[in-house]
Amino acid sequence: MTAKKAVILVSGGLDSTTVLAIAQSQGYECYTLSFDYGQRHRAELQAAERTSTLMGAQEHKVVRLDLGTIGGSALTDSSIDVPEEEGEGIPVTYVPARNTVFLSIALGWAEVLGAQDIFIGVNAVDYSGYPDCRGEYIKAFEQMANLATKAAVEGQKVNIQTPLLELTKAEIIQQGSALGVDYRSTVSCYQADDQGRACSVCDSCRLRRQGFIDAGVEDATLYRS
Repeated sequence: MTAKKAVILVSGGLDSTTVLAIAQSQGYECYTLSFDYGQRHRAELQAAERTSTLMGAQEHKVVRLDLGTIGGSALTDSSIDVPEEEGEGIPVTYVPARNTVFLSIALGWAEVLGAQDIFIGVNAVDYSGYPDCRGEYIKAFEQMANLATKAAVEGQKVNIQTPLLELTKAEIIQQGSALGVDYRSTVSCYQADDQGRACSVCDSCRLRRQGFIDAGVEDATLYRS
């Protein structure tokens, strides 16, 4: 019997690595997809490839884009500083249209592979307030996907799977730990150095660190200080 296939969006971070483990635990043959989109550092791409290999993904692809050409985010524009203090509203680390672009390319690869499921690690609880991490957005994209592809029109419905959507960071860590995820191999920091060491002060680091505390799990993250 042929295993069901899924495309898993992986960034090398804590959330997407947990999603990969969840998809595997559900019996999916996993094809992982990352993006070299002009982000500040390459450590996360190295982490995505490393975790995909260690966890036995069928294939790992890196698609090269350059969202830095439009700018508008601290993650793609070196002239905008990554904030190191909590602020209000949608932070400058939001990358315009990022998840829409990523999901669109994942949709194309899924159709080529004959996969009906795309997994993405968006979260609407312990997250930075990005509008493209909400359930309403995912539902709208899934509806569009089922109008836009030959496979869906011919009866092969596309499902956008968001297993972390309503979980706290602590719950994500607990679930991943139960599935054997080695979080030492992951990089979540917005401004990690070339060795993948985290800054400990950006929004992503704060959420990650507090998640380990709340989960009661040892934080093996490599910090610069």
